[in-house]
Amino acid sequence: MPRPKAIEPGPGQESVWDYPRPPAIEPTSSLVRVEHGGRTVAETTRAIRILETSQPPGFYLPPDDVDLSVLVASSTATACEWKGMASYFDLAVPGVPVVADAAWSYPTPTPRFAAITDHLAFYPQCVDACFVDDERVEGNEGSFYGGWITSKVVGPFKGGPGSWGW
Repeated sequence: MPRPKAIEPGPGQESVWDYPRPPAIEPTSSLVRVEHGGRTVAETTRAIRILETSQPPGFYLPPDDVDLSVLVASSTATACEWKGMASYFDLAVPGVPVVADAAWSYPTPTPRFAAITDHLAFYPQCVDACFVDDERVEGNEGSFYGGWITSKVVGPFKGGPGSWGW
């Protein structure tokens, strides 16, 4: 399937088609929050955005700003051509079903991505809600990418059926 035409960003918006390859690393002071099972499991103004062509931004949160007591290491591991090997975590909030592989981290990323060492990223499609500056995030289609879609980014976004070859 050919890549669809990029959407022209409006004022205050970014197009994911303007993001670079290899991805850019961008600290953000936006308030980033993850909620699940009736509680806040992560909240920070020290997140790092990873900006890669065709994908909504991924948000990596410092471990000091994540409730690590609800994360359980899983056996899942994946490789990213840019960042290296990722380790995954199940989300185990008491009183709700465990969510397998809801978060991931790079314990020893490639040197270019050292800033995200041990930071946690969450799949918005796996948790009850994610927010950037109190705007509720929409997760991208599919289960491979953990991008966070807000009104400030436009696509089309890679991740849905037929988009693998974009």
